[in-house]
Amino acid sequence: MGRVSVVGVSRAGLAAALAAVALATSLVPAGRASAHAPRAGSIVGVATTKEPALKPIRVTIDTATCGESLPDEAITVDATGKIAGVVVSIAGAKVAAPAEAPIVNEKCRFVPRVSVLKPGGAVKMTSHDPMIHTMHAATGDARALFNVSLPLPNLTVSRPIDRAGVVTLTCSTHTWMRGYLFVTDELTAVTGADGRFKLDGVPPGTHQLKVWHEALKVATPVTVTVKDGETATVTLTLAK
Repeated sequence: MGRVSVVGVSRAGLAAALAAVALATSLVPAGRASAHAPRAGSIVGVATTKEPALKPIRVTIDTATCGESLPDEAITVDATGKIAGVVVSIAGAKVAAPAEAPIVNEKCRFVPRVSVLKPGGAVKMTSHDPMIHTMHAATGDARALFNVSLPLPNLTVSRPIDRAGVVTLTCSTHTWMRGYLFVTDELTAVTGADGRFKLDGVPPGTHQLKVWHEALKVATPVTVTVKDGETATVTLTLAK
């Protein structure tokens, strides 16, 4: 019992029968044949503010390189209210963050102003300016991490950042210079000059967004629901 006899069946007939079984199996709905694996989705959004751009910074030293004034990038906003430098991350969504963050001293500015780095990664510092810059790094609770001198153009120095959090970068010579390292292993993006960001590989479900900016904040917690394999859209409004 339980055995199928193929006596008297030609090879051609057997092949046709097997093909018919395979076709019938392929027509079974996927949900009935096997459990559907959840597909990651995306979150796209834009950060906006009604706060105006700040007044330019008056430069008092090294004006040949720095210029007479520089834009105050603490609030970088365009004419339509789109704001750059906003860090958006998903609480609890762990990913492989960048292991290195290149930071350049260029015309007495840190470029980029805001970078993302994984804990244990390294900040890679260099300068394109012809005079001495220093890069001092400190945590939010004012714990000094390092103080590096960059006396020559194109000299590169790397230093590790061991723990998660926001690290502030300053220059002791050019006191207006500011940069920020957002050290995390969570899924994170930074808004560009157009205020836009995108997070890919988001697990389906309802997520709380963590929003950070050096001068502004969101008034209330932001939650976003991402459906299976789909893209959710969100608008963030920041103020003082």
